[in-house]
Amino acid sequence: MSMETTNSQITTRMSSNSPRVAVVGASGYGGMQIVRLLLDHPFFRITFLGGDKSAGSKWNELFPFLLLNDDIEINKPDIDLIAKTSDFVVLSLPNGIASSLVPNLLDRNLRIVDLSADYRYRSLEKWASSYAIEARKLSRDDNDLCKEAIYGLPEWNQKHISQGKLIAAPGCFPTASLLALLPFINQGLIDYEGIIIDAKTGTSGGGRIAKEHLLLSEASEGISPYGVIGHRHTTEIEQQLSEVARSTIKVQFTPHLVPMARGLLVTSYARLRDPGLTAEDCTTVLEAIYKDQPFIQILPVGTYPSTKWSRYTNKAFLSVQVDKRTSRIVIMSAIDNLFKGQAAQAIQCLNLMGGYDQQLALPLTSYYP
Repeated sequence: MSMETTNSQITTRMSSNSPRVAVVGASGYGGMQIVRLLLDHPFFRITFLGGDKSAGSKWNELFPFLLLNDDIEINKPDIDLIAKTSDFVVLSLPNGIASSLVPNLLDRNLRIVDLSADYRYRSLEKWASSYAIEARKLSRDDNDLCKEAIYGLPEWNQKHISQGKLIAAPGCFPTASLLALLPFINQGLIDYEGIIIDAKTGTSGGGRIAKEHLLLSEASEGISPYGVIGHRHTTEIEQQLSEVARSTIKVQFTPHLVPMARGLLVTSYARLRDPGLTAEDCTTVLEAIYKDQPFIQILPVGTYPSTKWSRYTNKAFLSVQVDKRTSRIVIMSAIDNLFKGQAAQAIQCLNLMGGYDQQLALPLTSYYP
């Protein structure tokens, strides 16, 4: 469907039987992107918007640049009201908050896409080890849900997502890293030791709440590493790589803050098990594994991705190079951190859960420059 389809055209296609979606955390960067994408969806319709500080306000008053045809008042995330008005729920909330809502939402037969890290780990113990601050504030006993939750990376988990009730969608760093590394882990082409992930992200990855280091005067005209040792996304990436490898994998992960609003670039390094493999061979591996995935574009050898190419799209651009001198593979991955790394991936999961084409309402072409 063309992204130029108007809201009025979409409204006429919808019926009272169209799946109803609640967006909780709607006034944050992620929530706003979800609302934006759902406005172009031919089937899903927004029936509940949840927020904390924004509760009691009309959506169109707060966001006149993102108008809803039927203006909706933002409400506190009341379980009964969400259950009464919705079939699906997208939770775009800070870590530790979603788990206070999810069990009760599931009890009311709602299907959920959670964008926080609350259910990305296979156990509460693993989650608490990476999210110690949140764990100290909460009393959780939903370990069974951690085991049952489906990891929401559609290119690798499409069937389970389509059948799932609780989808734990990965964030931007794990998405870009895993899309790049999983094909080579799956095929046994790289050593499990010595994997290095160098990542660079725009400031919107820090969310909409004011933080000193994200102020324009602080972040502009410079680039800086953070979370150099023990960044919480490290263990999430390791968990997913280890499950595919069926062996314990540890990685060195270092993120950097770049003075741009959106975009994320990951460069991963690993040692090839077969030093005779060429960049062309490795590109062929990516093309074979992702041949039926519309949101993955494999670039020719020697063409390296730019974050500008993926802006405002749900696409990931992947490129490979091989250093014969060191027998190392270099895998580059560029995504839009707010789209493929967050909101658009949530819609991709919703499409699969609803039995629709996963491409519905998701942009494939960027605006350039």
